[in-house]
Amino acid sequence: MLTPLLLGALALALASPVPRVLARWTWLRHTPVAAMLLWQSTALAAVLAALGAGLSLVTHRLWEGRVDAPDVALAVLAGGVTVVVAGRLLLSGHRTGTTLRRLRRRHRDQVDLLARVDREILHRGISVLDHEVPVAYCVPGMSGSRIVVSRSTLTALDPAELAAVVAHERSHLRARHDLVLEAFTVLHRAFPRWVSSAAAHHEVQVLVEVLADKAAVRRADRRALASALLTLAGSRTPGGALGATGATLAARVAVLRDTRPHRVQALVVTLAAAALLALPTSLVVLPWLSGLR
Repeated sequence: MLTPLLLGALALALASPVPRVLARWTWLRHTPVAAMLLWQSTALAAVLAALGAGLSLVTHRLWEGRVDAPDVALAVLAGGVTVVVAGRLLLSGHRTGTTLRRLRRRHRDQVDLLARVDREILHRGISVLDHEVPVAYCVPGMSGSRIVVSRSTLTALDPAELAAVVAHERSHLRARHDLVLEAFTVLHRAFPRWVSSAAAHHEVQVLVEVLADKAAVRRADRRALASALLTLAGSRTPGGALGATGATLAARVAVLRDTRPHRVQALVVTLAAAALLALPTSLVVLPWLSGLR
């Protein structure tokens, strides 16, 4: 009976209190790959713990010893809660995925209609909108992605800055950061606010931009990217798109200025992510293995 209680408590802790604490540890952004692994492990561990709590309770009541009517009733209740949790996740995934893909498909069609494709910019096909506000963003998609800049962006940025911004957007598309954000959006929308934490969703948005910044500076100038981000500050990104200024700008510039490797921190955070994911897995699997013996 102890295992379901532990898993239930772990699920509640990983759903809200733990993400709130992790969001305050802004130093994690200096190792964005390891930090993203930690956030993904936290989310997956929360789901595993929530589903495992119900399944463990059903196993405990129906597979161990004599089964009475209260045992059956409790097992049915636990199974029902587990089905509700899984159902809400599947429904949220369907709704979120359908909405995002429809939104992006419509926006790509609008871009193709209103923008001109300039293949002279960095020898790439960039969609240029005739707009007076500097903007730069990408629209991901399985059937074809778009990198969009406005006409005023081309005049506001010098060639090195423009190259850095385009490299940032291409890293979004290459790493499929949209899928990472979509997964956390699904989790955020699947449950009530008192269960799900907005801190996780926001911090992952920041980390996605930091990861794109890190990838961009491997292909472009670091100072040029920082300068371009400041020039584009305040520009808005359409729904479903990923923009160069889509998250906390000051935090990202601070990370860009930090050129230290932080290898020890990356290792420790990665090990913490692995341990966090192993905890609910072991609590679910080990009792079943001992029961089979």
